Amino acid sequence: MSARIFRYGVLTVLGAFFLLPLVAMLEFSTRGGLGGGRDFSAWTSIADDRALLEAIATSLQLAVLTSALMLVLLLPTMVWVHLRLPALKRLLEFLCLLPLVIPAIVLVVGIASLYSWVTFFLGNSALTLIFVYVVLVLPYAYRALESGLAAMDLRTLSEAARSLGAGWGTVLLRVVLPGVKGAVLSASLLAVALVLGEFTLASLLNFPTLQVAINLTGKRDAALSIAVSLAALLLAFGLLLALSALVGRTRRSRAAPPLAPASQGDPS
Repeated sequence: MSARIFRYGVLTVLGAFFLLPLVAMLEFSTRGGLGGGRDFSAWTSIADDRALLEAIATSLQLAVLTSALMLVLLLPTMVWVHLRLPALKRLLEFLCLLPLVIPAIVLVVGIASLYSWVTFFLGNSALTLIFVYVVLVLPYAYRALESGLAAMDLRTLSEAARSLGAGWGTVLLRVVLPGVKGAVLSASLLAVALVLGEFTLASLLNFPTLQVAINLTGKRDAALSIAVSLAALLLAFGLLLALSALVGRTRRSRAAPPLAPASQGDPS
């Protein structure tokens, strides 16, 4: 009984720690001024701010493209290293975790000159940030995918598929990918969360993403910037809950025992 009370007490404290700032953001963004009451004009004006809507659309596109490019580059590479080049596993892990120890300001100074060539060949579009964001998300995506690959007998499954005539593309799409579906969803969510919350690189490279737009909006309308920030947090929480539901459904479907075939009677 005391352990249950302690557990509920800890959960209550943690819940209050995370929820109180959100409640404060909601209260501030709907504050009615000296007259009191609630004013939701900051929330309704989100749809009227064209620059803000364009920044939201840009960040959502960056999130989708970053997740897709990260999976296309990282997942086949990790599978190939696991199966064919296990001696390079430590080197791949080191390269993927390297962005964690490089500050963002140092990273942007290093790639600023490179982006002059990117702009020359691909144009001055904010979508070119996907190349930097893929690098930033590598440490988190690598850990998520590595846990999924380590939980399955990758070598046995791939060799069985190859012995039946499957190509490497078929092995990756029909053998590996269903086995690491939860890890892929986790890596994608981490990529989306990083892209939606990244500010330093986009600001220093002068690209109008969501966080840059929130920062600029806060200088002229604090309530509107808080409303957009709260909406972005709620969106991230919604994605997290959706991911938890998908992963839980996948695990339950795997854990469920197959139905036994119905017994047939004696044909006589």
